[in-house]
Amino acid sequence: MYLVTGATGFIGKHLVGLLLKRGGPVFVLVRRASRGKVLDLARRWNVDDDRLVPVIGDVGEPGCGLEARALRKLKASVRDVFHLAAVYDMTADLDAARRANVDGTRHVLQVASRLGARLHYVSTIAVAGDYSGSFREDMYDEGQQHGHPYFLTKFEAEGVVRQECTVPFRIYRPGIVIGSSQTGETDKIDGPYYAFKAIQRMRAAVPAWMPMIGLEGGKLNLVPVDYVAQALDHIAHADGLDGRTFHLTDPKPLSFGDAMNEFCKAAHAPQFTARIDSRAFGLLPHGFLQLMGNIAVVRAVRREVLADLGIPVSVLRYVNWRSNFDCRDAQAALRGSGIECPPLPTYAWKIWDYWERHLDPELFRDRSLAGLLRDKVVVVTGASSGIGQTLAIKLGRTGAVTVLVARSADKLADTQAAIEADGGRARVFPCDLSIPERCEDLATALLGEFGHVDVLINNAGRSIRRSVSASYDRFHDFQRTMAVNYFGPVKLILGLLPSMRSRRGGHVINVSSIGVQTNTPRFAAYVASKAALDAFSKCLATEIVSDRVAITTVYMPLVRTPMIAPTRIYDALPTLAPDEAADMILGAILTRQKRVSTRLGTFGEVLYALAPRAVDRILNAGYQLFPETPPTRAAVEVPVSTGGVAFGHLLRGIHW
Repeated sequence: MYLVTGATGFIGKHLVGLLLKRGGPVFVLVRRASRGKVLDLARRWNVDDDRLVPVIGDVGEPGCGLEARALRKLKASVRDVFHLAAVYDMTADLDAARRANVDGTRHVLQVASRLGARLHYVSTIAVAGDYSGSFREDMYDEGQQHGHPYFLTKFEAEGVVRQECTVPFRIYRPGIVIGSSQTGETDKIDGPYYAFKAIQRMRAAVPAWMPMIGLEGGKLNLVPVDYVAQALDHIAHADGLDGRTFHLTDPKPLSFGDAMNEFCKAAHAPQFTARIDSRAFGLLPHGFLQLMGNIAVVRAVRREVLADLGIPVSVLRYVNWRSNFDCRDAQAALRGSGIECPPLPTYAWKIWDYWERHLDPELFRDRSLAGLLRDKVVVVTGASSGIGQTLAIKLGRTGAVTVLVARSADKLADTQAAIEADGGRARVFPCDLSIPERCEDLATALLGEFGHVDVLINNAGRSIRRSVSASYDRFHDFQRTMAVNYFGPVKLILGLLPSMRSRRGGHVINVSSIGVQTNTPRFAAYVASKAALDAFSKCLATEIVSDRVAITTVYMPLVRTPMIAPTRIYDALPTLAPDEAADMILGAILTRQKRVSTRLGTFGEVLYALAPRAVDRILNAGYQLFPETPPTRAAVEVPVSTGGVAFGHLLRGIHW
C-alpha cells in the first residue's frame, strides 16, 4: 500500500496513523539503528509488525540502499511513496544539507520509479525564499534567493522532483508546522517556539496588564501538524491531482505581532499593544540596516542576546516574511472533507502549555543546587541573621563550602553550628565591612585559605528610614550607609575579582533593593547607597562579560528581618519571609541572570521612565500616609492608618 520515508519524524508520525486507518500495511524506510523508533511508532498506534513494517535502508545511498529482494516485496504491495525525510537542522552546512535533502530525494525517486508508485513529496513554503508578494501553488522558480542551506536545498530538491521524476507525483508545501491543535504535542523547536523563552521571561519580569512595544512583522503562516497530516492524507487519495502542488497553509494567517500576542495571552504574559510596522525601516537611508548589521560590535551584541534566548539567527527571517501563500488549490481539494486549518487563537494555549510542560530548555538543566555548588566556595556577607543566615543554611545543604562573614563572631558561630548540624561545611570569617582595610584583609585571607572564591554574595546591609527633612544635621547617616552598602562590597569585589577573571569563572551577587527601582521616600540614604553599587556593577559587567564572570543584582522587596524590626509600622504591611528572600538569591545562582526583580519593581522602573512626575505624585501620597520613624527606639511610633495599610498592600513589597 504505502512506503513512507521520515515516518518517525514530526509530520510522519501523524501521517502514518492516518494511513494505518485506511487498512493494509504501511512500510517505513528506516536505518538499522533507528529500528527501535518503528517499535515506538507501532506502540503509539497500537498495531502489530504486520501492519507497520520496517524496511531497512538509507535515503543517503543510491536506491536508498534497498536490496533487490526488498524491492520485489515492495513492488507487489506499494502504490504510493510518501517522501518526508529531510535534514531540518538550521545549523547544518550546505554540503550536509544537500546530501540529505537533494541527493536523498533523488534516491527516493529511483525507488519510486522501480516500484512504479506515485510519489508524494513534502516540500516547504521556504522554497519561496525572499520572494515578495503572493506566491501561488503553480509558482516555483521566480528568481528568488535563498539565504540558508536548508531553504536552498529544499528548493533544489523540489526541482529534482519536477525535472527528474518519471512517475506521477504530487508536491505539498506545508507552512511553519507547529504542535497539534488537539493536544499541543510537538517534538521539535522551530519558528515561533524560539520566542517562547523571551515571552516566559517577560511574564516573570512585568505584570500581565503592562502594555509592551513590539514588531508587527509580516504574515506568519503557522499550521498545526494534525491539519498538515490530514490534508496530506486526503489530497494524496483524491483523483486527478497528479503533477500539481498544494500549499498546506493557513488561508488567513496572522501577522507576526498578532501571532506573538496569541502566545502571550496563552502564557498570561504582557502583550505587544503597540507594534512597529517594519515598513517604517524603509525610511532609513538605503543600506543603513545592512551597514549596522556588519559592524562587529553589533554582530556580537546580536549573537549574545540571541544565544541567551536560544534563538538561531536564521529564524529572524520569520519576523518579516515577505511572501504570502495562496492556497486555493489545496482548499479546493479539501472542500467537503471537513478538513480545515483551525485559527491560531483556538489552540495557541495548547501549544504554549505543551512547550512549557515538556520542551522548555530549563526543564533539562541540572536544577539542583547540589549539582552546581558541591565543593564550591560561596561567600555570604551578613550571614549572622535574617536573609544571610537563612541563605547560608540553605547553601550548606548543597555541599558548598559556605563562608560566613559578619561583624559578630558569636552569631556567625550559631549559623555555622546550624549548617554543620545538617551535615554541611562552613567557615567563619568575622569582618566589619564598613572598614575598607578589613575588607582588604578579608579578601586576602579568603584567597590564602581557598585559593579562589566561586560565588560572592554581597548581602550585608545597613538601612535607615528617615526623611531628608529629618536628616539636615545627620550627614553621618549617609556616610554609614555608603560605608556598609557600597564601599564594603566594592572593596571586596576588587579584592576577589582578579582571581575570578584569571580563572575565567565566578559569580558576584549583589542584594539590592526594590527601592532602587521605585525611588521610595524616606530612604534616600539607603537607596542611594544601593543604587551606587548597582551602577558600579553595571559598568563593571561591561568590562568582564567576556571573562565569563557573571554579576547579578537582586532587587529585594521588603523582607521581615531584624533590620526592619525597629520600625513597628511594618508589622501591618505585607513582607517576604527570609526563606522566600533566600530562594530568590538561590534562583539567581542557578540562572546567573543579570537581574532578579519582582514584577512590581520592574514596572516601577518603566513607569518612572515614561511618567516620572506621576510616579512622584503616587509616592508622595504614600509619604503622606505613613508616619515618620521616631528619632529613638524608645519613642512610641504612630500607628499606620487604614489608608496606609491599604496602600501598602496595593504596592506590595515597597519600603515605606
